[in-house]
Amino acid sequence: MPFIPHTDEDITGMLDVIGVDSIDALFDEIPKELRAKELAGVPSGLSEMEVTQLLQARARIDGEPTCFIGAGAYDHHIPAAVWQITTRGEFYSAYTPYQAEASQGTLQVLYEFQSMMTALTGLDVSNASLYDGASALAEAVLMAVRANRKVKTTRVLMPRSVHPFYRRTVRSIVQHQGIDLVEVDFDTETGQTTLAHCETAGDEPFAALVVPQPNVFGVLEDVNALTDWAQSRDALVIGVVNPVALALLSPPGDWGQNGADIACGEGQPLGMPLASGGPYLGFLCCQQAFIRQLPGRIAGKTEDVDGKVGYTLTLQAREQHIRRSKATSNICTNQGLLVTAATVHMAILGAEGLERVAAACLANTDRLAQQLCEVPGVEPIFEAPAFHERALRLPAPTEDVLAALAEQDILGGFDLGREYPELGCALLVCATERRTDAEIAAYREALASTLAIAEAA
Repeated sequence: MPFIPHTDEDITGMLDVIGVDSIDALFDEIPKELRAKELAGVPSGLSEMEVTQLLQARARIDGEPTCFIGAGAYDHHIPAAVWQITTRGEFYSAYTPYQAEASQGTLQVLYEFQSMMTALTGLDVSNASLYDGASALAEAVLMAVRANRKVKTTRVLMPRSVHPFYRRTVRSIVQHQGIDLVEVDFDTETGQTTLAHCETAGDEPFAALVVPQPNVFGVLEDVNALTDWAQSRDALVIGVVNPVALALLSPPGDWGQNGADIACGEGQPLGMPLASGGPYLGFLCCQQAFIRQLPGRIAGKTEDVDGKVGYTLTLQAREQHIRRSKATSNICTNQGLLVTAATVHMAILGAEGLERVAAACLANTDRLAQQLCEVPGVEPIFEAPAFHERALRLPAPTEDVLAALAEQDILGGFDLGREYPELGCALLVCATERRTDAEIAAYREALASTLAIAEAA
């Protein structure tokens, strides 16, 4: 909580120097009707002990529901060491280093993060992070349009199987920059974006194709076919990937004959709590050929005049604080604290640990979907292979079912019907490595009783 040390005497002295009678006089150019009013409903100040007691009571009211929601943010286990290290003063209070080489520790963390992300994605270069996965995709779209020298077009194919929140964010960011986002539908049986659906975009050239893996339904796309198809038409390929899934799936750098050109995604599964929606971080990687179009910062490793290892920011001519209006992006910072958490998290788990997490998520979600589909009226929507989450069809309105489950301390999933009304009463469920057999069985029983009550009504 901020401490404001100014006494009444201090304030009077400052006003005397300025030559005004009151603080309000400093804002007299603002019309009275636009000024903030007194805060209604705010109680008198409390002591530290009373504030703690109040917050604990409010937390108990919220309860501790079991989370089966995925859809882009996941309830993973976070080793205690991750935030014990991340909240050390050296990291916790640090900001983007503008005198970069004086901050060797911060630069090394960024360098290690970039190295880990290139290893996960199979691509050559990573930046030092972006704000979140959705804005990272928007930056990837802008980057692809700039970087594609083979076709001069601003058309970008955007499958509807990309998370709808991501699609809305991208549209908000690029719509006033002349970029045409062409939506591509998905197959209603498999949930995949097929080549036939891509062909419906017409014969006009396009700068890039976005390929989610897995897509918003948890379904795995045929990334090899989509990559080769797009690149045969001189388009770039942007992979939107889940970093945990990459422990089991082929990385974007291995897609098709030449690999995806750009990969981006949400880093939240790497050591970040759900935290009511953030803060999270976005990652963005690419092939070496496009490094000068990569927005954000890049930390490099070098040697000083004495031969000692040193870290530095590289290719800064891409940056806003160097090139101003000619920069590749207005991104000139990074989510440094979250990058630290992600780096520590990946270092603790290692490649084998991350693979075990991914395998446990896959097994738990398979078990969850199987048990839920034993409830009368519940069935899978798509038949294609999936990771991490499943789309199910319910015999009752999804919104009502989720509300009833919430009353039983179960966060039952994501209502797909709101974004994809053609799917009807559709529910997206997820089970990470944290979900136990007992919790999955309890969800099944709660869903069965909820649907039985709905049917009887």
